[in-house]
Amino acid sequence: MTKTGKRKFGDFGENIAKKFLMKRGFTVIESNYLRPWGEIDLIAKKGEYTHFVEVKSAVSYETAEGGVTYETIRPEENIHPKKLERMHRAVETYCLEHNIDEGDIQIDAVIVAISKDNKRAKVTYIDNVL
Repeated sequence: MTKTGKRKFGDFGENIAKKFLMKRGFTVIESNYLRPWGEIDLIAKKGEYTHFVEVKSAVSYETAEGGVTYETIRPEENIHPKKLERMHRAVETYCLEHNIDEGDIQIDAVIVAISKDNKRAKVTYIDNVL
């Protein structure tokens, strides 16, 4: 099956997020954990905690003032309550399957703004989104 442009772009953003996390001491243990009721983009360990990470990528443009604007909406706006609810169900399933105490988990997000102007990415880590 051929990947769509959107899926390839998402995979590209997830690879950037993975490298970002590993540079900050995380060990990525799984990618794209998928169940019919939800998905987890990245699962990583750091210290005693298992981090379940939602990755959102978007094309961005730098403004004349040095800020960033997006081709569509800001990627973090796509981390809405319904998305978090589906993700949380997948997290619960993962914890049951791998015998992980839910007191030792955290749900985070990584925003990857890929600049169309200069082919660079700005990565933002959002700690404990849920």
